[in-house]
Amino acid sequence: MAMASSSGGAGALVLAFVTVAVLLSPALSAPLDGAGFHSATCPQLESIVLSSVQAALQREVALAARLLRIFFHDCFPQGCDASVYLKGSGTEQAMGPNTTLQPRALQLVEDIRAKVHAACGATVSCADISALATRDAVVLSGGPNYTVPQGQFDSLAPASQNAVNALPSPATSSVSALARAFSAKGLRDLADLVALSGAHTVGRTGCPFFRDRAQRMDDAFSRRLAANCSAAPTRLQNLDVVTPDLFDNGYYKALVNSQGVFTSDMALIKDRTTAPIVRQFAQSKDAFFAQFAKSMAKLATAPRPGGNVGEIRRSCFSPNARRAIDTVVDAGEEEGFAASA
Repeated sequence: MAMASSSGGAGALVLAFVTVAVLLSPALSAPLDGAGFHSATCPQLESIVLSSVQAALQREVALAARLLRIFFHDCFPQGCDASVYLKGSGTEQAMGPNTTLQPRALQLVEDIRAKVHAACGATVSCADISALATRDAVVLSGGPNYTVPQGQFDSLAPASQNAVNALPSPATSSVSALARAFSAKGLRDLADLVALSGAHTVGRTGCPFFRDRAQRMDDAFSRRLAANCSAAPTRLQNLDVVTPDLFDNGYYKALVNSQGVFTSDMALIKDRTTAPIVRQFAQSKDAFFAQFAKSMAKLATAPRPGGNVGEIRRSCFSPNARRAIDTVVDAGEEEGFAASA
């Protein structure tokens, strides 16, 4: 594609880039589907994602929990649209609940996108790659396999500050408040809330995020948490004190023994409406896995306010229009050499 040096030419180029981005993947306008959605356009997709996640977890087992957290923080504000991956001022990564998202986990999804696009062209969105990578991280950590709905476009813009601030807080002590937040995303069954909280079976967190739990509850575990934080304030605490690196039902066993780290964790075992579900999952890993698989599939199709509209980004970290503008600027510095989309 030839490049003009005038401002009018730059505007035309941006429009052309956006148009090409949509035309490259008409299949994404179809309803969301499960396995096989990309089989014709990118048959290597699932093997590329799986091998990449497997290699990453061998280097850093904690990436499983970090991918799960990113996936939740992406899907809750405005649906699973990879909006949380956008970088820059005013993006979700700069907003309070997301400032501690792990950069290496974010980069892993971008690295996988680069491999997928190198093999298949720009036919798979960052949103779909994020969902697949998260599922594979769960499976490789010992958790259940489940069908990942595919066909999501990447958003053109981040979610609003209000939408991001509505993410459930670990300091939330009320099951009713948590249930309202989940219900707004189509997760209306309390079993969804309890099962998705089970993602904490592979997580870790810092002292500031459970200080309220340690201060509010006077029991042996709370005192131990407080003592650990006093001795080593930067130490990370396992959210599952039974089997911290294995995706299993150890988290629920810990809750039954009043060893939940977050206030929101303890709320699940203290509330009469959710306590029976916690006990069921503590007794049966199969029951937890079956519900987790159902709930993750529901979360993956959380409603998007404007519907499934957007693009397939050529970088998970920036919209294609922004990349087109950057290309114009860079090429202008190269004395007007031609560039292509």
